[in-house]
Amino acid sequence: MEEIGGYFGFEQLINNEYYKEMVRLNTARNALLHILKSKKYNKIFIPYYLCNSVSDVLVRDGYNFEYYYIDSNFTPIFDRKLNDGELLYIVNYFGQLTNEDIFFYKRKFRQIAIDNTHAFFQHPVDDVDTIYSCRKFFGVPDGAYLFTNIQLQEELGVDESRGRMEHLLGRYEGKAYNYYNLFSETEETFSQEPLKRMSTLTQNILGAIDYKHVQEIRNKNYSFLNEKLGKENKLKLTMPNTAFMYPFYIENGDELRKKLVSRHIYIPTLWPNILEAMSKNSLEYQYAINILPLPCDQRYAIANMQSMLEEIERCKG
Repeated sequence: MEEIGGYFGFEQLINNEYYKEMVRLNTARNALLHILKSKKYNKIFIPYYLCNSVSDVLVRDGYNFEYYYIDSNFTPIFDRKLNDGELLYIVNYFGQLTNEDIFFYKRKFRQIAIDNTHAFFQHPVDDVDTIYSCRKFFGVPDGAYLFTNIQLQEELGVDESRGRMEHLLGRYEGKAYNYYNLFSETEETFSQEPLKRMSTLTQNILGAIDYKHVQEIRNKNYSFLNEKLGKENKLKLTMPNTAFMYPFYIENGDELRKKLVSRHIYIPTLWPNILEAMSKNSLEYQYAINILPLPCDQRYAIANMQSMLEEIERCKG
């Protein structure tokens, strides 16, 4: 019998998800697994410039894969014909691929999947499997969306997120540095999480986000940073369809990153595994160590962006 009475739990919030019709899953890496299993791919080509969470899940689940390089515009250096059962995995880094670009790759290679974890608000191209990460854009414990035309013919359990909330609640009411270790520990647990449906808690939170406000703030902050840093930035960027972060490529970026930490400005390395796997003269290594993904999300106003720029200038000096 269903429980009646007793103390209140977390409130049921409004149901206004951005992607209501997509497949809801627990993580982006497992969304890729959903594609591989549902469409019976047996081999996948992935870029070197990528978090090892993807290769880890491929190894974990026994999939054959090969790497390919990208060029300075973040586009694939790949020109081979795909055989049946092979998939080309294309990452939309910092939202720099347009849907016209994606349509071109679909016509050329046919069997592609798009990683839009840096481009949550960029709607998918018809008939192209597309993955979205919720954690990279919002304060949720987990969650991913998958645009696909084939459902997986197996029963999936529903994930549970209550044990992943402490670092989020801690930062909401306190300081990030007090909860960073807990955040890191939580991140590590995702490598062992099997393919599941999105938790009801995450879905509930996602339904209450003001998405229009999020888009406005991110784009305003991105434009401001590009206006101030564009001439110095070694990357030639286009305006994405709602920014993830502002990728600022500067020589000795890693030294600047370390100095900023002491000023409580936390700039991630995307991705640290590349610094061990690739040679120092490779584009992937140089991008990983020198690109500073500057936060420009909905938590911040233009005044915050200006303060961050002032700290960057001090640290550069």
